[in-house]
Amino acid sequence: MENKKFSGIFIPRASFYLWIIFIMVVIIGILQWQIAVPGFLLLIFLVYYNYRSNHIRQREITKYIENLTFNIDSAAKDTLLNFPMPLVVLELDGTIIWYNSSFRRIFDGEALLEKTIHSFIEELNPDRLVDEISNISREIVINGEHYSVLGNFVKIDSKAETSSFILMLYLINNTELVSLRKKYEDEKTTVGLIVIDNYDDLMQSMGDSSRPQMLAEIEKSIVHWMGHTGGILRKFERDKYLFIFEHKYLKVFEDKKFEILDAVKEINLGNKIPVTCSIGFGLNGGTLLENFQSAGAAIDIALGRGGDQVVVKNGDNFSFYGGKTRELEKRTKVKARVIAYALREIIDQSSMVMIMGHENCDIDCLGSALGLYRIVKNRGKDAYIVLNHSNPTIDSLLHKISKVPEYNELFIGRSEALDRINNRALLIVVDTHRPSFTECPDLLKITDQVVVIDHHRRGADFIQDAVLTYQETYASSTCELVTEILQYVEEKIKLSPLEAEALYAGIVIDTKNFTFKTGVRTFEAASFLRRQGVDTVSVKQLFQNDLSTYVTISNIVKDAEIVNDKIAISMCPPNIKNAQLISAQAADQLLSLTGLIAAFVLSYVGNEVFISGRSLGEINVQVILEKLGGGGHLSVAGAQLQGISIEEAKEKLKYAIIEYMDSINKE
Repeated sequence: MENKKFSGIFIPRASFYLWIIFIMVVIIGILQWQIAVPGFLLLIFLVYYNYRSNHIRQREITKYIENLTFNIDSAAKDTLLNFPMPLVVLELDGTIIWYNSSFRRIFDGEALLEKTIHSFIEELNPDRLVDEISNISREIVINGEHYSVLGNFVKIDSKAETSSFILMLYLINNTELVSLRKKYEDEKTTVGLIVIDNYDDLMQSMGDSSRPQMLAEIEKSIVHWMGHTGGILRKFERDKYLFIFEHKYLKVFEDKKFEILDAVKEINLGNKIPVTCSIGFGLNGGTLLENFQSAGAAIDIALGRGGDQVVVKNGDNFSFYGGKTRELEKRTKVKARVIAYALREIIDQSSMVMIMGHENCDIDCLGSALGLYRIVKNRGKDAYIVLNHSNPTIDSLLHKISKVPEYNELFIGRSEALDRINNRALLIVVDTHRPSFTECPDLLKITDQVVVIDHHRRGADFIQDAVLTYQETYASSTCELVTEILQYVEEKIKLSPLEAEALYAGIVIDTKNFTFKTGVRTFEAASFLRRQGVDTVSVKQLFQNDLSTYVTISNIVKDAEIVNDKIAISMCPPNIKNAQLISAQAADQLLSLTGLIAAFVLSYVGNEVFISGRSLGEINVQVILEKLGGGGHLSVAGAQLQGISIEEAKEKLKYAIIEYMDSINKE
């Protein structure tokens, strides 16, 4: 920077030379004034010439700048007047003070001056516009035309002490772009898979002569339902259909609540089992193959949730429709036998086996884990159950287990499990299929051999890439599924009395003493366990309550709030020991009251709110609690919320119930 300052001194200028001449003439005048006279005359001429030249040059520059400014002002005015896009100038309160002809044409010559922009375009509220400090941009619709609105604040009267602003808005007509975008969205390819639920059982319930007619009626209903789409329907298996159509028709199906679900139920040709179907849709994938794979994932979830419903997989998001029908018990045990043989082979090939349930382990989770422990030990492999801590639900059973020396090293914590597991170990997950719900989700990342055994309806978040999955929503409990597997793993397997009691207790607690979700196979499993030496009185003692607990449950029932005349909501008092268990028992007790078809009880444990939901089957409590991040079954479900008070959780639950009831009433 210093070099630049000094270099400016040596730039040649006329005044610089004139000073040199003046100094030289003065020196000559001192030496000999006669010779200096012509020099002084020449210096005077040069000074005059320099002054005149500078004056003329300055006048020309000023004139040029003035002409340039005038031309720019004229161009700016001409641009504003003939601007091809609609342009409007507003006061900060939204009053229109000027607009061009393009803007006037939008409103067909209406008088716009001195009126607020909000009276013509509701989306342009001046209160919101002024809040924007910099440029604004939004989409609006005027007379069926789509516009993008761009704008900025302009400062005026900059010389005044207090400057003021105006707002200039530019409207860009992008109707054609919006139409093209909508056409693109409407014409995107959507892939659907339609599956007839319980196809084998349905065919077995009919005579040979009626089966072809039944299939024809089902196909006729499906063709009638999708015929208006102009899509492609192809049957590629005896009970599966491929459906390809344009995306715009999916909204029509959603608006009509996928009426095909009810249409197939009305088919009655002497079948003892009602006809139901499940549908999975895949859309917004990068390719047609990805949409097909998404449809496959959606149908897996639909079947895992009990069937008779529609699942839409849009990218990574899932939407659920239907699912009001109870799961039908499968009569055949072929799948249980196949699963048992496959599980036996996997166990034999593993270095060790870890059995893991869900957080806050319950009787069903622990009982099924003990049953699997017996299978593993009989195959000559080491087995461990991952359990971080006990809870009131399983305290009584764990106390009994602690008295048996064989089980001294059975339970391990999270850190010990992470130290022992390797990629050759087998991890069996019971009573849950969601990674985040397990005792130690990190174990799922270490081993590639994962087996899932569960009876809950499948949610969008499930353990993927499992080598074996046995998820049957018709089953009363995971203990029932494990009991069936036990009978096929070995010809004559022998359970210890404690293991048999744990399995039996899991069935009893999940069926509410063989009341809910109890089928023929449930009693068959209980019969097998009874032959193994179950003491039913000992099982009953596992669930006994003391007097204070009974009084607490009674108070929860007494303080219940009735919603929609048939749904009860109550809250567990604060600082109650075993609050989560008491809430579940209180919800069961509420269902014994006349006129109630569903009950929800909330409890506050630590910094989490737990919700226990129960239903007699008319209301799907799983769908309601899924809205709050929970899940479960049609008649038994739960949820847990973090970071909110129990009162806020109650309000969220009420909104979820109202939303569910509204959707039911619309149907």
